[in-house]
Amino acid sequence: MKQIALLLPLALLAACGQEAEVAPAAAETVAAAPEPVSTLPAPDQQTFSNAFAVACEGAKPVNTAVCKRAGIGSKDVICEYGLGDDEYLRNKATLTANEDSTGWVLADPTTVCAATGA
Repeated sequence: MKQIALLLPLALLAACGQEAEVAPAAAETVAAAPEPVSTLPAPDQQTFSNAFAVACEGAKPVNTAVCKRAGIGSKDVICEYGLGDDEYLRNKATLTANEDSTGWVLADPTTVCAATGA
């Protein structure tokens, strides 16, 4: 029994010295590239000013504008703005992506332009 007790640690040491079997290399899989998502940059004062000027020709120029998303997950943006010498954000308009999602346009230009007197 003593001999078995002495041989057991030697057997364990010998087993530790052996190299582990190398697992076969996994087959390489090519992950499909995700489709590019067209995202517009957040509109700033200049972006809103340009969209407003295109939609409402003859209106006073935009003096100041602040835009924010209409809600979580919404694609539209609500902008508050002031025209001419007005430094207050007295007016509101909604911007939405154009047909090919490359730029911003006014969602309801006739109402916005009529409200500003253009």
